[in-house]
Amino acid sequence: MEAISLAVNGTLMRGLALNQNLLNAGATFLRETLTEPNYRLWSINDCHPAMLRVTHGGRAIAVEVWAVPTEGISSILLREPPGLCIGKVRLIDGETVLGVLGEPFLCENQQEITQWGGWRAYTAALKTEKGMRV
Repeated sequence: MEAISLAVNGTLMRGLALNQNLLNAGATFLRETLTEPNYRLWSINDCHPAMLRVTHGGRAIAVEVWAVPTEGISSILLREPPGLCIGKVRLIDGETVLGVLGEPFLCENQQEITQWGGWRAYTAALKTEKGMRV
């Protein structure tokens, strides 16, 4: 069975809301890594992130790389929130893999969260902030 490396940066990651979509497609976790420092990240209503490749102002974003059976890619994409798509992502080690990206329109009027370096760090900060307000 042929597999494709897929970089995920949000709710498809291990233990998060949509990870079951990867598991149902027969995907296998390979590793945690970073993108090259040319990406920015937005929170889409604090439900999921959207990552875009940029020419200026980017940084490395935390991702997980999964081996996904070729026939499973479409089932994952069809279950992703609207405005997310599959594109090429360059990793910190220079490897290019397929990855989940956001369409630019999706990020309009949303909070940029690039400074946290990833979805897990951002959501951890949200939980800490909410705990401090109580």
